[in-house]
Amino acid sequence: MRIVVKVGTSTLAHKTGNLNIRRVEELCKVLSDLKNAGHEVVLVSSGAIGMGLGKLSIREKPSDIPTKQAAAAVGQCELMYTYDKLFSEYNHTVSQILITGSDLKDPTRHGNFRNTVFRLLELGAIPVINENDTIATEEIVIGDNDTLSAIVATSIDADILVILSDINGLFTGDPRKDKSAELIKEVKEITPEIMELGGDSGTKLGTGGMKTKIVAAEIATGGNIDMVVANGKNPEVLYDIIEGKDFIGTKFCARK
Repeated sequence: MRIVVKVGTSTLAHKTGNLNIRRVEELCKVLSDLKNAGHEVVLVSSGAIGMGLGKLSIREKPSDIPTKQAAAAVGQCELMYTYDKLFSEYNHTVSQILITGSDLKDPTRHGNFRNTVFRLLELGAIPVINENDTIATEEIVIGDNDTLSAIVATSIDADILVILSDINGLFTGDPRKDKSAELIKEVKEITPEIMELGGDSGTKLGTGGMKTKIVAAEIATGGNIDMVVANGKNPEVLYDIIEGKDFIGTKFCARK
């Protein structure tokens, strides 16, 4: 299987913005194991801005673009250093691809992006993809890495997209406020009612909420790719998802 896994800032970092070492180590271990089993793995990773803010001792996500770009420049270095170190422990090579909206909209650049990913997979490397936040502006920004991961998945003909977040999946209400809210295990069609279940950003350091994940599901399922939203606090959930076992999360079914 060709697997695209997206991890959000809330999965990678503590609320302080500093790296959640134990969780990232477990994530890299599981992804390495999946690769050892013969799967192709592409990682879409948030966290550059959040980790940069932590290193710069800025506690909340700034609203001005220059500070975001500065934080991304600092955080992306630590993010890739961490991935390189941890994946190397399992004899896997990582590569970094930073893209903007323009890279995906321009046919030539989009084709170059696809060719690069395919060649990296052929060579046995793990592509780590993120939006190029150091140069992205309002005109060329993709917006959030949930959307980016869905575009990546459809671009490279992935078999499945898994979004690891800080929530178990899509609920009938906001589980943080409504204790009677129930997890929706499977979504066969994204209706207006499903769209209304999306909320705003769940954390101060992140950009995505369930709404962006439902939008991502529209893109992925429209490209005949199943998409799963699950809680990233236990990366081993990836085993159950890939092996087709029962898991805690929400599956958005591809439009066949």
